Amino acid sequence: MRWLRTTAAAGTILLAAAGVVSCSQFPASQACFPPPFSLSQDTASAGGSLSISAEDATCDPRYGDGAQIQVEVMDASGATIVTELAPMNDAGGFSIMLDLPATAVPGPGMVSAYPHNLDWCDDTGRNNRVGLAAGTGIERVSCVMPSAPLTITPKL
Repeated sequence: MRWLRTTAAAGTILLAAAGVVSCSQFPASQACFPPPFSLSQDTASAGGSLSISAEDATCDPRYGDGAQIQVEVMDASGATIVTELAPMNDAGGFSIMLDLPATAVPGPGMVSAYPHNLDWCDDTGRNNRVGLAAGTGIERVSCVMPSAPLTITPKL
């Protein structure tokens, strides 16, 4: 019985070790995160406008028809002052124009943009969506939120 428990424990450790992967083990078509986005300017006034866009990814993220990007803007108080959805193409490219509220608190803020309602990354560098069967659940994993700094100035 002791031999059986020891063998089972060793097998579990080997299986766990076999599950450890690195980004370099996957072809580029699978190691695909959302393309980086950019702001039209890094400073905007409360009540002003801001354009956010991303070029198509150089990999194959396979976002599909009807994909959307979720864009959020936080002001200097840490409050989310804008949350918008915009169309995103299959390769992750998008462009959106946002109006900041006149009540935005001036100072250092942040803009984030990420695929809406999609499990788009995991800690191994793989796009979790590639090869998922229809009807499977989405499980969010630890990822760094794509963001860019934005300085909000007082309303003009």
